[in-house]
Amino acid sequence: MTEIKSNGVERVLAHFPKEMVAALIYGPDQGLVRERAEKLIKTVVPDLKDPFLIADLDDSVLASDPARLFDEAAAISMLGGRRVVRVRGAGNSLAKLFERFLDDPAGDALVVVEGGDLAKSAALPKVFLNADNAAAIACYGDTMRDLPDVIRDSLRAEGLTIAPDALEDAASRLGSDRGVTRREIEKLALYARGQKQVALEDVRAVLGDEAEARADEALDSAGQGDLKALDLALERLWVAGTSPAQIIRMGLSHFQKLALTKSDLDKGDTLDGAIRKLRPPLHFMRTASFKQQVNIWDTQRLLDACDLLLETEALTRTTAVPAETVTARALFNIAAMARAGARR
Repeated sequence: MTEIKSNGVERVLAHFPKEMVAALIYGPDQGLVRERAEKLIKTVVPDLKDPFLIADLDDSVLASDPARLFDEAAAISMLGGRRVVRVRGAGNSLAKLFERFLDDPAGDALVVVEGGDLAKSAALPKVFLNADNAAAIACYGDTMRDLPDVIRDSLRAEGLTIAPDALEDAASRLGSDRGVTRREIEKLALYARGQKQVALEDVRAVLGDEAEARADEALDSAGQGDLKALDLALERLWVAGTSPAQIIRMGLSHFQKLALTKSDLDKGDTLDGAIRKLRPPLHFMRTASFKQQVNIWDTQRLLDACDLLLETEALTRTTAVPAETVTARALFNIAAMARAGARR
């Protein structure tokens, strides 16, 4: 089965083809990886904690005991019903094992594999993409164009609507990780309980903080290549106790906006026209800096900057290196990229 495109993922997850024995769900947005894996598992086993119907393994278990995959897939539940084998943290080292399994599957269990931030051309995704009885689903962070739908749908499930200005403000604060987005929306829904609609003041009370303006200052400094201003802005952020994860999320949103603007310019739009299309709208005090950054950056280097921020986010979760250190390093590297672009 070929890789499932983003616009068809929800439909496939809800009605996963019976001839498919396994699915690899992977990508940089690990919150979305978990969400989609659990949604698929629930189509077979409603209770994610059912020990009789779900075998929960990780990559280290299969690395030391490859036969365990075949044994768990072939096992029959004592109480009846189809089983699920959930494999977490799978990497390319398991590619040969899954290749053997998909060539000759054991039992009728559904195997749901959660992978890390792997390239589509990497060994493990290639195994699933080349198999007729398996699916591969890549998970990337929500973009500024689809995040409003995520927010609206999540609040609708809680019986709430959201005002347009509140939606724009909420979207500007979320998006790089679906798990983080869901948790923040849950907090927002709890705060607005008893109301029919989430208002702008609700969003600012739950999601906003005084560090936002300082973070914008740091990101604009990085985007312009102003090392001195960036150093000062970061010092203020760390003194204020601002979360590095928040800065990374805002950084991804900022450079995605620059990329969207460059894309509209390539299609023949004017710079002012492209900026007016941005949602949420750009604050008027940042317009001059934003325009300067548009002229400095090209599309490929903007994508490189986003990749660097995604890698930084992964480092803050998987290593013992202080998050402030790797976040600052990433922004100074981005500032160096901006300075190189300005000299071109």
